[in-house]
Amino acid sequence: MRLEMFDPAPIGVVFTQGPEHRLAYTNAVYRETFGDRPLGRTIREAFPDLAQSGYFDIFDRVLTTGAAEVVTAVPLDLIYPGSTGEGRRYFTFSISRATMSDGRPGVLGVIVEVTAQVTAAERIRVLAEERRRALQRYRSLVNAGTQMVWVADAKGRITEPSPGWERVTGQTWEEFRGEGWRNAVHPDDRSASVEEWRRATTEQVPRWIHTYRLRLAAGGYRHFVVDAAPVRDGDTVIEWVGTCTDIEREWQESRRTELLARAATATSGIARLMLAALADVIVPDIADNCTIHLLPQALHRLPGTPLTTERVAAVTRPGLPDLPPHHEEHLRPGSPLARAADRRSPLHFVFPPGEPPADLAPLDGEPWMAEDVNSVVLLPVVVDGTTAALVAVSTSGARPPLGQAEIGLLQTLLERAHTPLSNALEYQRTRQVALALQNSLLTDPPDAPGLDIAVRYRPSTAAAEVGGDWYDAFVLRDGATVLTIGDVSGHDLPAAVTMSQLRNMLRGLTLDRQEPTGTILRRLDIAVQTLYTECTATCVLARVERPDPGGVRLHYSVAGHPPPLLVEADGSARFLTGARSPMLGLVPAPEYSSAMDPLPPGSTLLLYTDGLVERRDEDLTVGLERLRHHASEAVSRPLQDFCDTLLTGQLTVDNDDDVAMLVLRR
Repeated sequence: MRLEMFDPAPIGVVFTQGPEHRLAYTNAVYRETFGDRPLGRTIREAFPDLAQSGYFDIFDRVLTTGAAEVVTAVPLDLIYPGSTGEGRRYFTFSISRATMSDGRPGVLGVIVEVTAQVTAAERIRVLAEERRRALQRYRSLVNAGTQMVWVADAKGRITEPSPGWERVTGQTWEEFRGEGWRNAVHPDDRSASVEEWRRATTEQVPRWIHTYRLRLAAGGYRHFVVDAAPVRDGDTVIEWVGTCTDIEREWQESRRTELLARAATATSGIARLMLAALADVIVPDIADNCTIHLLPQALHRLPGTPLTTERVAAVTRPGLPDLPPHHEEHLRPGSPLARAADRRSPLHFVFPPGEPPADLAPLDGEPWMAEDVNSVVLLPVVVDGTTAALVAVSTSGARPPLGQAEIGLLQTLLERAHTPLSNALEYQRTRQVALALQNSLLTDPPDAPGLDIAVRYRPSTAAAEVGGDWYDAFVLRDGATVLTIGDVSGHDLPAAVTMSQLRNMLRGLTLDRQEPTGTILRRLDIAVQTLYTECTATCVLARVERPDPGGVRLHYSVAGHPPPLLVEADGSARFLTGARSPMLGLVPAPEYSSAMDPLPPGSTLLLYTDGLVERRDEDLTVGLERLRHHASEAVSRPLQDFCDTLLTGQLTVDNDDDVAMLVLRR
């Protein structure tokens, strides 16, 4: 967007840049109305006479949420040097998020004076006219990232054509208008979408976000997310404005991740359920008692070391006392259960009723056999050469002791559990390999003069989640310190492998030559799209330099990753949004920008992955604001305590994504 196009406009136009809303442009009408306010200052500094108007809060909300806002006939008392002193005047504001042609984000404000048309009917007419102008600009601004912008009346009926809608769905204006949009929604999603939209318009919710599948003009369906907000005149909703964005790729990735997690959980659960069901078969037809123990350390336990088992089933025939509940048992090295696990062959004991060998008791001393037991068989369940479970069966009292015939039958029954146990064990082995690979790359930070660096990594609590998160930090030959953090899409062993390759590739490209960070990321993206055609990843690359003895500055680039957070010594915190670019592997011919910010004495720079701020049940902006608040409150703590405080404040008990943090303090 080129701002010069607004120079001849008969309405006031202002453009502010960045989260501080620094004045970057005002046209002649705007300066005539509000005075010649100096460019480069924040709007709060440039307009002290509007401090009580609420004008600035609108700019904050629009930049944060991306949702345009219209304020109608707001009264303002303008007092500034050179003003005519006309007293209270009325204005209509249309505020929307915009992006300059060079990629700089900001807020575009359009202002119309309506002092002479302050009656209710005239205010509505002016609002409608200004809203159409704002909507037309908004359509242009969001065209690159959002396919469709639409307008509906207060009851939710479409009132204006949407070229984007016709292009995507093939519906003409006559087919789309009113409630015709319903016919483009997938039949399975239609009823819920109509009901949710009806409820939103009836209850006049401040924002409505909904996902459904739309029929495409070329055939088939794709997932879209609708984001709508009401336009109000005072307390009255007069219409709705919304966008409809294609999220098929994000939906597919989310679905894939969820299904993998569910499949892994189910695979693990199948083994437990099958073993528990087998215990019900064994008792009472073969034995009086059966306990089954899983060995969670099966993959990495060495013979002769202490053995920890998890009891998953304990069945006793009717008439005998139940065994006490017990979930974990610790066995002595050389005890019968440990020998059965190490030798991977059954152990058979026959003895007088009530007189079992002393070493059959667990180390914890809790009973696990009936008082008058006369025989015990310990059977290891061996999967791919590894003891994955132990089954202990016994007979009691006057019942004949277990013999070779019973042992053979028990072994045949346990073979039924081989496949699900094999699957569960293979999953566990794969996850351990991925975690080992990931942990091998999460190295300790380097020593950098004048800088403290701390790192943190927390794996997901979900069993199926092995993420592609990484961080790296090293010092170049010229003394500059390089910081990188990133996240490869996927949560499996291939993602961990790709993560290691991208991390090492980025390290090599950074060491290769002294280039802007954006240029280095462009070279990395070329490599990704050449060597890993199905891969996407996010990344931050930063270089900390000392251009003079007293100064430290940060050069950085952001490829689709959450923005770095800079917290100054006084607790003021802001996100660094000056070098945003697409994620790696997404755009055929991307351009990556670079930005520079000074690092004041005592400031703290936080790089992090999305697991620190994202939660399934809330908008990302909520998590970012929570992080900013926690970091601002904790910045006075020592760096290691600062990191731990952020993790405690940000993460939930059941966080379903890995978290990596790289923190630098000057």
